[in-house]
Amino acid sequence: QVQLVESGGGSVQSGGSLKLSCATSGFPSQFPNTGTCMGWFRQAPGNEREGVAAIDVVGRTTYADSVKGRFTISRDNAKNIVNLQMNSLKPEDTAMYYCAATRCARHYSAGLLGVNYDHWGQGTQVTVSS
Repeated sequence: QVQLVESGGGSVQSGGSLKLSCATSGFPSQFPNTGTCMGWFRQAPGNEREGVAAIDVVGRTTYADSVKGRFTISRDNAKNIVNLQMNSLKPEDTAMYYCAATRCARHYSAGLLGVNYDHWGQGTQVTVSS
């Protein structure tokens, strides 16, 4: 059974930093030329879920315009962990953050659309105060 467990959320003042981590487990053995695309999404109360950052099998990354230059997504394949380093946080970054994953081919990037992902974590809260 595939499991995604987020950690690292919390409260921080505007301009501060947080690092979110997502530990994955249960993915079946990969077929040749396939892997796991990972993404981070967020949802604030009253807002729709939005994609924040994504990373594909070979490490190509995609970011929402609102976080470019401030957030960095990375993966440690040996530990099955995906991280989201968030710097220069703003109050508008306040949301529940979710990790997502899907199997994908090496040439494919799942990007920032939630419908492209099959597995989701339970979320971790990030609160940024002004």
